[in-house]
Amino acid sequence: MTSICLVRHGETDWNVMGKIQGRTDIPLNAKGILQAKECGEFLKGTNWDVIISSPLKRAKQTAEIINTYLHIPLEEMDEFIERHFGKAEGMTLEERMTAYPDKQYPNQEELLSVEKRVKIGINKIHEKYKDGKVLLVAHGAVINTILSLFSDGELGYGKTNLVNACISNIEYFQEKWKVKDYNQISHLSQYRNIEKG
Repeated sequence: MTSICLVRHGETDWNVMGKIQGRTDIPLNAKGILQAKECGEFLKGTNWDVIISSPLKRAKQTAEIINTYLHIPLEEMDEFIERHFGKAEGMTLEERMTAYPDKQYPNQEELLSVEKRVKIGINKIHEKYKDGKVLLVAHGAVINTILSLFSDGELGYGKTNLVNACISNIEYFQEKWKVKDYNQISHLSQYRNIEKG
């Protein structure tokens, strides 16, 4: 059985401001670095074959920090780069709602294109690491695309709000990819404190 653990990158300043990032290459902020460390701490002691990362800085930094706890091969795959949101990149939610209330952002990557390249990436992982355990550090839109594809649309866009540094898991079982769990946040101290009241 091939297992892929999907990790959303840690927080950036643009996340805090509600700005859509897309392909804009924004680094992690201090909280994002802490979140990546908490992911690494949580995953330490578990066995993984490889970490695969989107080429964008915020994902790569998250993957590199996690790997200080795991010491395994780290690869980049362009198939998991964030969706390009065209003219909406750098705009806050309020600015986007004013300029593009229908969410049809000029020059954004079509959803079908995102789905196609993400499927290609998942197939490449499955071929190269068949029956392996893979950590994949990527982005909200990319992970939501994966969740949508393998839940027959029950999860994903408009349905699943993925927190920075959350963990989701998919498995290839009986000739089919299935979502095991998604948006796991118990490893993040900011949510543990809330749960304790």
